[in-house]
Amino acid sequence: MGESTPGEVAAHYDELDPYYRRIWGEQVHHGLWLRGDETPEEAARGLARAAGERLRLGAGQRLCDVGCGYGRTAGELASAFDVSVFGLTLSGRQARRAVERADARVEVRQGDWLDNGLDDGSFDAAVAIESLEHMPDPARAVAEMARVVRPGGRGVLCCWLRAAEPRAWEHRHLLEPIRREGRLPGMATEAEIREWLGRGGLELERVDDFSREVERTWPVCIRRTLVALLRDAGMRRYLLGRHRQSRVFAVTLLRIWLAYALGAVGYRVFTACKPRGSALA
Repeated sequence: MGESTPGEVAAHYDELDPYYRRIWGEQVHHGLWLRGDETPEEAARGLARAAGERLRLGAGQRLCDVGCGYGRTAGELASAFDVSVFGLTLSGRQARRAVERADARVEVRQGDWLDNGLDDGSFDAAVAIESLEHMPDPARAVAEMARVVRPGGRGVLCCWLRAAEPRAWEHRHLLEPIRREGRLPGMATEAEIREWLGRGGLELERVDDFSREVERTWPVCIRRTLVALLRDAGMRRYLLGRHRQSRVFAVTLLRIWLAYALGAVGYRVFTACKPRGSALA
C-alpha cells in the first residue's frame, strides 16, 4: 500500500466534508459508551471529556489539539476545563468551518503537524484524538507533541490500532483496505506507540483499552449512512456520483466494524507526562 501524503489526507477530508458532517456531526471521532445508554452525541463528548480528565487540565492553561478537525472537540475541552486551545488541521474546509464558529478560546489553523513551527514548551498539554493514524511519520508526530509541551506537562493519544499479529486474511481484506481507504498510514500497534512515547521523551502513565466501549460508533455510522442514502437524493448523488477518490470510505465502514468484532482493530487511550527535568530543546 502506498503511504498517504498530508495532501492526500487533506483532500480526503475536504472531499468528504458534507458526508462527515452529516454522519458524524462536527466531532469526527469515535464515541465512548461507558454506561451503554448514551446517545452518539453524548458518547462523542464523553471521549473528549475522558481525554481532558487524563490531561488534568487546569483553568487558564494552554492546550494543543493535534489534528483538531472542525474544532468542536477543542471547544468542548475549552468550555469544560476553562482552557485555551490551539488546533491544527490539514483540511481547509475544516479550518474554515472552525473559524466560522468563532469560539473566543479556540484558535484553529490549517497546517501540517509535522511542520508546525510552534515554540518549544509553549503548551501545558497536548492531545491527539485519532490524528496520529493519519501521519506519515507517527514517531516524529509524537516527538513533536513532547517538544511543544512544557516539562511537567501532559500528553494524551486516543488511537485506533491494528493487532500485533493479525491473521493473513485480516491483514489483506480488513487492515490494508481500512488503512488505504481511510488514509491511515500511521495506524500502529500498541507496542509501537509505547516505544514512540518513550523515544520522544514522554513517560507513559496509563493505557486504557476502550475497544468495546467505542465499537458501537461503527454500526451507528453505517445506519446513518444507509438512512442518508435512502432518504436524501442529494447525498446519494454525492456519494455515488462525482466523488470517486474518497467515497469508498462509506463502504469500508463495514470492514471497520468487522475488524473491531474480530479484534484485528482495537482502541487505546495513552496518557503520558513530560518529566520536569526535561530540556525544552
